[in-house]
Amino acid sequence: MVPPAATAVQRRFLNLHEYQAQIIFQKFGVGVPKNLPAFSVTEAVEKAKEIPGDDIVVKAQVLAGGRGLGHFKENSFQGGVHIVPKSKVAEIAEKMLGKTLITKQTGEEGKPNNTVLLAEKVSIKDEKYFAILMDRASGGPLMIGSKTGGTSIEDIAAADPTAIIRTPVDIIEGIKMADAEKMATEMGFAGAQAKEAATLMANLYKVFIECDCTMLEINPLASLTDGRVLVCDSKVNFDDNASYRQKEIHDQRDTSQENPIEVEAKKYDLNYIKLDGNVACMVNGAGLAMSTMDLLSILGGSPANFLDVGGASTVETMTMAFKIIMGDPNVKSIFVNIFGGIARCDHIAEAVVAGVKAVGGNAAIKPLVIRLEGTNVEAGMQIIKESGVEAFLTNDFTTGAKKAVELASK
Repeated sequence: MVPPAATAVQRRFLNLHEYQAQIIFQKFGVGVPKNLPAFSVTEAVEKAKEIPGDDIVVKAQVLAGGRGLGHFKENSFQGGVHIVPKSKVAEIAEKMLGKTLITKQTGEEGKPNNTVLLAEKVSIKDEKYFAILMDRASGGPLMIGSKTGGTSIEDIAAADPTAIIRTPVDIIEGIKMADAEKMATEMGFAGAQAKEAATLMANLYKVFIECDCTMLEINPLASLTDGRVLVCDSKVNFDDNASYRQKEIHDQRDTSQENPIEVEAKKYDLNYIKLDGNVACMVNGAGLAMSTMDLLSILGGSPANFLDVGGASTVETMTMAFKIIMGDPNVKSIFVNIFGGIARCDHIAEAVVAGVKAVGGNAAIKPLVIRLEGTNVEAGMQIIKESGVEAFLTNDFTTGAKKAVELASK
């Protein structure tokens, strides 16, 4: 289900913290354990008093999976999820807040943890898996479920592909309760719990549609010993393209959880995603950018980034693009790959030249390959030749990619 990194880099979405998603769920009538966020140790102690029960669940809030098995960089404290007596809340919160949580998903740099979620400890009878995502094959939303939860859906599918239940939803008609009840039954819910689970699924579908989600994953969807069916953990992605009509949601974006360079690039309308290679890419258009990374890989190179400078490349955006690329110590060569369609090659060439000079010119820039093709390509080539910028120039895609890989290997 998870696509390779090379095909996934262009998927851009907003990911909210668990406590933020829980608030949205409750607005739509989705059952969750009683929970409250806290941003300081003092606040954690006070809010813990409002959670029922003697014991309480304390969860670090970072945008990464595997929190329970993670550890904090500053104090080596093990685990980002703990069940403790309320008398221990201050101690645990102190060890988590303001620290950096490292998990398998974060890498060694970790993610800053500025919030803890205090949640009711519930008695779970059974754990299920439930998700809704957009499915190209069926042309609309797809509900996915499994009798087994609490572990990754990839692991479940690998162990037993028949354990995965799939129910397409007609985007026009919406979810049908009969389909939801059938799916709940197939997931192992029975009697009154099956109806409650079906209602919860229908409400989650409302969240998915009305909040412009791209994915909504509940793991686990828990059947409790007291008969309730609750969402005990979740991951929700929201479509960046819908930010104009989901302002309240998108204003909650936590940029401390994102790559600071990517955040800065976004201010200049640059679509930048850092990768692990050594050939920097600067391309106009997402499709060409993806093709560029593919070709570099085929030729034995390794892209250092995805960078779409867009069709209206200005001196300002090109300057920032070069600054971002030059800030990556892994970069050994730079491949500027431009196809002038609506954007003219001469205008882009002027912006490229200005960008190179702004970061220090030939003395500072890494080995540079520029491929230009399309509208006013001859004028664009002439501008670069007369500028004094030292670069390997070509209008052939493959030739340019080969040269960039060659320069990076030196």
